[in-house]
Amino acid sequence: MDKKIDQEQVRKVARLSRLELTEAEVEEFTGQLGAILEYVEKMNELNTDGVEPLAHCLAVSNVFREDIVEESLGTERALANAPQQDGEFFRVPKILDGGSGA
Repeated sequence: MDKKIDQEQVRKVARLSRLELTEAEVEEFTGQLGAILEYVEKMNELNTDGVEPLAHCLAVSNVFREDIVEESLGTERALANAPQQDGEFFRVPKILDGGSGA
């Protein structure tokens, strides 16, 4: 069995992904990634001539309702159960401070 990926390639991918892997993890992932690539190679042997590409295995239809203009909720009803209000607005707790960097 010819290996499709070696430990150096796993280390390179880990470095690019900013992952710190132990030697045991490098060895484990080399085997796992090799098995994945072997499976993909096996799938490439299938004859797919005349097979249309699919986005879904089942037929998908639009399940949205009709886009009909309806009366809006209105400010009074929207704010009816609000714990706190500030005029026509919801009042919410402050979650950002000057030191957050956001």
